[in-house]
Amino acid sequence: MALESASLLKAGLVLLLAAHVLPSVSGCHTGYYEMAINDFCLTEFQVDMAGLDRGLWCSWKDTMEIYEGTTNCTYQVALKMDCFWPNQIVDRFFMQIHRIYFHDCALTGRLLHDPPISVLAPFIAVPVLITLLMTALVVWRSKRTEGVL
Repeated sequence: MALESASLLKAGLVLLLAAHVLPSVSGCHTGYYEMAINDFCLTEFQVDMAGLDRGLWCSWKDTMEIYEGTTNCTYQVALKMDCFWPNQIVDRFFMQIHRIYFHDCALTGRLLHDPPISVLAPFIAVPVLITLLMTALVVWRSKRTEGVL
């Protein structure tokens, strides 16, 4: 019985030691990785977005190259630091970018604007005219009571 518990204790110690050693063997230190992508990738993204007119932030055509560069930057830093990519840190990183820069954008990425007057006018004029005609018809018909039935 004592031999079994000693062997079990040794196995437990080996597993405990492995749990402490293996994360450092993988080479990825998440704190350093997060600091590195903030220092390199976020800083470059902020500089690039500052050079772009704020009205164009929601235009995918204008921000695509900047966004792809930032995505590639996080990937390259992950490769250099032996981290998996994508990971939760990258997800939080891009959520932060979206919260700051793209929170007012439409889900499709297109800038919202009113349709041209040639499209808008019929959608306004037709219901107004139908309402006026129906009101006039009801008033005209209510004044003519003879021969209703």
